[in-house]
Amino acid sequence: MRVRNRVGVRWAAALAVALVFALGVSAQKPADPKKGEKKKAVVEKFVAPALPEGKVVVTDTSDEFLKPPTTLKEGVAIAKAAPTIDFLYFPGQTYAGKPWSNWGDGVAVNGKYYTAIGDHLAPAGNAFVYEYDPATKTLRQLADLRKLLNLPDDHYTPGKIHSRIDVGSDGWLYFSTHRGSPAATTDKNHYKGDWLFRCDPATGKAEIAAAAPVAKHSVPTSVLDPDRMIFYGGTAAGIEQKDEGIRFFAYDLKNKKLLYSGPDGPARYMIFAKSTGRVYYTQGKEKAAEGEQQLMRFDPAVGGPPVKIPGDIGIRAATQETPQGIVYTVSLGQGGRISHLYGFNTKTEAIEDLGPVAAASDSYVASLDADPTGRYLYYIPGAHGSSARDGSAVI
Repeated sequence: MRVRNRVGVRWAAALAVALVFALGVSAQKPADPKKGEKKKAVVEKFVAPALPEGKVVVTDTSDEFLKPPTTLKEGVAIAKAAPTIDFLYFPGQTYAGKPWSNWGDGVAVNGKYYTAIGDHLAPAGNAFVYEYDPATKTLRQLADLRKLLNLPDDHYTPGKIHSRIDVGSDGWLYFSTHRGSPAATTDKNHYKGDWLFRCDPATGKAEIAAAAPVAKHSVPTSVLDPDRMIFYGGTAAGIEQKDEGIRFFAYDLKNKKLLYSGPDGPARYMIFAKSTGRVYYTQGKEKAAEGEQQLMRFDPAVGGPPVKIPGDIGIRAATQETPQGIVYTVSLGQGGRISHLYGFNTKTEAIEDLGPVAAASDSYVASLDADPTGRYLYYIPGAHGSSARDGSAVI
């Protein structure tokens, strides 16, 4: 599908790479016990994922990659040249997750791609950050969060990196953590809140950038201002703080100082305008469910609470700002909703609805990127496990 309007700055350099998440679990159901016998527990054996014949990576190109799914909408074009794809499994999946997957938004820098996987376990979860080098077709682990935190066994550790991974002006990668089950975020599990981390691709060093910037909240949503080194986050309250809802915060990484924290923050994503330093978001799902979704603006040059601005827009995912001064967003495509593409002008704050994003049956898009010229937009409909229904097509 060609997007005729001009589009964004950040693009996924790993579009031609299939980094495969999987686990293998086999379980044999025991026979029903005889009268008077106790029922035996089901024993599950974990089998680490692996490619056939012990291969680490498999490279393939085929016209089968261009075969349209039966769900393809009329008028949607298909590329004529088949892509070449590298298939490989992330290391670290040596035990059963719940499930192993990827939730955050990765980034391409200097010809390499950075992303994260997690086990979704709680309270003793773990997540990893990896660098993929397409030249050597290898993965390098940069961060093992559980090892990095080095907490006692009965303490909460995060099972997901649900945020963006962004690059600061110092060259380090910045991201935040999120739990598996919300039931794990309790005093019994010594839950104080989640973390902001950073790691240096040059040295492989990883460290905590901030601990619990918002007390007893995890941080599933983020965006980094790389010039001002301000980390913006949207939180999820721990189970014992549910009445606090979703909070928006701004954290000064250079001075290790919380600049602002307030209620009704973003549930899943934000618009960042690099040219102005301003951040925009719609208030979280608690309000949205009541039909009270409101577009907010935070300006670090002004400070204070975010202010309401007019306009209707959906922000489940967003590009970075394009050379033309546009940030493109998509609205939520879950629960029978039809996801739309929007253009947000960072100079005038005008919003344009550009229509539905679906190329086939699914329109849930959780990652949206654009090439550096602002001409092409890239995404894969079918987030949260349903992309295979439409052939996992890159649009």
